[in-house]
Amino acid sequence: MTEEELSRIRAARTLNWYVLYTAPRAEKKVEERLRERGVECYLPLHRSPQIWSDRVKIVDKPLFISYVFVRSTETEALNFVRQIYGVARVVFYNGRPAIVQPSEIEAIRAFLEQAANHPLSMGEEVEILSGALKKVSGVIQKMGRNRLRLYIEQIGITVTVDLSEVAPVKRIK
Repeated sequence: MTEEELSRIRAARTLNWYVLYTAPRAEKKVEERLRERGVECYLPLHRSPQIWSDRVKIVDKPLFISYVFVRSTETEALNFVRQIYGVARVVFYNGRPAIVQPSEIEAIRAFLEQAANHPLSMGEEVEILSGALKKVSGVIQKMGRNRLRLYIEQIGITVTVDLSEVAPVKRIK
C-alpha cells in the first residue's frame, strides 16, 4: 500500500467534523433526524427578530443557511449520514469531504455565545420594528428595564419604545 492509501484509511476511521448541505430551510429537521440516529451534530443558531405585519418575534435562525456540521467517520458521513431525509450532499473540498477543525467549531460556539450576551448599550443605533415609527432608527439615550428612550434625528424627537420592539441596526441588515 502507498502512503496516500494508508492516510485515506486512517482518515476514514477517525472522527472529524464534516459539513452537510441541506435542502432549503431544512437545517433544524436534519439536525433533529441526525440526533435521533445518534449522530453528533452541530447547527449554529442565532437569535434574530422575525418581522410580520402585525408583530415581531425573536426566533432562532441558522447562522449558515443550509449547512449542518456532523462529527463522524468519513465512511459514515459518505454512506449513512447523507441518506438522511433533507441532506442534499456532503460538502467536498479538493475532491475529498471537507473537514472542519474542532478549533473552528469552538470558535463558532464562542462567537455565538458572545453575540448572545451582548446587550444594547447607550449611544447604540437601533431600528424600531413595529408601530407608527416602523423602520425608523434612533439612538439610545436612556435604558430602563423594559423600555428605551430613543432620539430620532430624522424628525428631531425623543420617543419611548418597548425593548422587544427594537433591534440593533447592524443585526437587522
